Amino acid sequence: MSAVAEDPRSAPSLRWGILGPGWIAGTFARAVRSHTRSQVAAVGSRSKDRAERFATAHQIPTTHVGYESLVADPHVDAIYVASPHSEHREHALMAIEAGKHVLVEKAFTRN
Repeated sequence: MSAVAEDPRSAPSLRWGILGPGWIAGTFARAVRSHTRSQVAAVGSRSKDRAERFATAHQIPTTHVGYESLVADPHVDAIYVASPHSEHREHALMAIEAGKHVLVEKAFTRN
């Protein structure tokens, strides 16, 4: 018996924040825009220039320098953690403590 997947556009809309503007984060941003009713509302990076370049490339309205600022943004419902693997646990827990939903791009910890 196979289950039929629901159309992702039928899910409730979320305002995503991307923590770490890497290559895979760009794929995530394009997928959100193309296949859901959600939006990427903000991106956070340790580098202002990198956040701004990523935001421009992906039509993201808000940038944050620093991850704490991103997870504190009241206009963000959920955080996509796209930082290096070694930082996933710390960043995911920071977002959870801020009351955000969290999606981690890959492994949660190194081991």
